[in-house]
Amino acid sequence: MQQEPKHGPRFWLGNGILALAAVFLLFIDQAAQWMGTGAVALWMGLVAVGVYLIVKDGR
Repeated sequence: MQQEPKHGPRFWLGNGILALAAVFLLFIDQAAQWMGTGAVALWMGLVAVGVYLIVKDGR
């Protein structure tokens, strides 16, 4: 009997996006010099999409 995977692809995609947001946070100073306050908005957008995908996985 096969077991269903614990987490679906949305969960892993959400985690990948959150990892990208964490790496982006390391370079937020350089990004802010280039993009201004848009860098913070981009970071918040990445986090929101990542959390949304994890929550919507629903398994």
